[in-house]
Amino acid sequence: MNSDRISLLEQFIKDEPSNPFNKYALAMEYYESQPYDSLSLLDGLLNDHPDYLPSYFKAAHLLWEHEKWEKANEVFQKGIRLAEEQRDHKALQELKAAYLNFEFDRE
Repeated sequence: MNSDRISLLEQFIKDEPSNPFNKYALAMEYYESQPYDSLSLLDGLLNDHPDYLPSYFKAAHLLWEHEKWEKANEVFQKGIRLAEEQRDHKALQELKAAYLNFEFDRE
């Protein structure tokens, strides 16, 4: 985690509060070392910017890692539907593969 980068991203968020990428980038800074902060940012993105597809993969993974099975399932499914709607074949493939692993892990 890079504190200079975090400060810069926080400033970007203040300057452009409606830009989802800045919040996503900050969530990725927190992903490993502060997963609950990362998840909070990702959850905010899912609510405030439901069409921002990158949020779904990372949010679902964090939920999965923290054994929040129902919510992870919901986020994976919404992400898959959104990727289909946006015709983003790469994201769709990645989400479906991750979801399959998630289902195997739950069994």
